[in-house]
This record gives sequence, C-alpha cells and structure tokens, in this order.
Amino acid sequence: MACPNLVKSGFVFPLINIFVRAEQGDRAVNDSQSGKKSKFDTDANWKNLVLFYEYFHGDNGSGIDASHQTGWTGLVAKLIQQSSEYSD
Repeated sequence: MACPNLVKSGFVFPLINIFVRAEQGDRAVNDSQSGKKSKFDTDANWKNLVLFYEYFHGDNGSGIDASHQTGWTGLVAKLIQQSSEYSD
C-alpha cells in the first residue's frame, strides 16, 4: 500500500503521468526518439495497451530498453489506484 502522504504530496503523480494519455491522445511512455507516432497511440487495436519499460528518458518520459518489464514499473497500476483513493 502506498503511503497516503506520498499521494497527497504529489510525489507519485510525475510517475503516473508517464502512462496517462495527454490531451493529444498519446502517452509519454510511447514517445519515440524519431518523433514518429507509436501504434500504441494511433492504432485502435493497440491503443488501450500500456507498455512497461525498464527505463525512462529523463526529459520526456519515453520508454527505453526492454518493453516487457513488469517489475517495479508494474507498481504504477497500484499507484494509480491508490492515488484515486487518497487524493480526496
């Protein structure tokens, strides 16, 4: 369980925002270094799938390295759930 104080302080939101769709409809985690849109942002069959990468680019949040990681980045799903519980 995430500490409610971490959620209330806003500590978890930068991590969560890497995976949330922006107003343009894309996720930071799907940004490519080439600037080309990812099929995970544009293709209706892939749009609702979220990749969990091993590392993230420090400036733009794009996923780097292995895209099948569900270790520590898998905790983001729990943080998203708990942020809605403790954000009141």
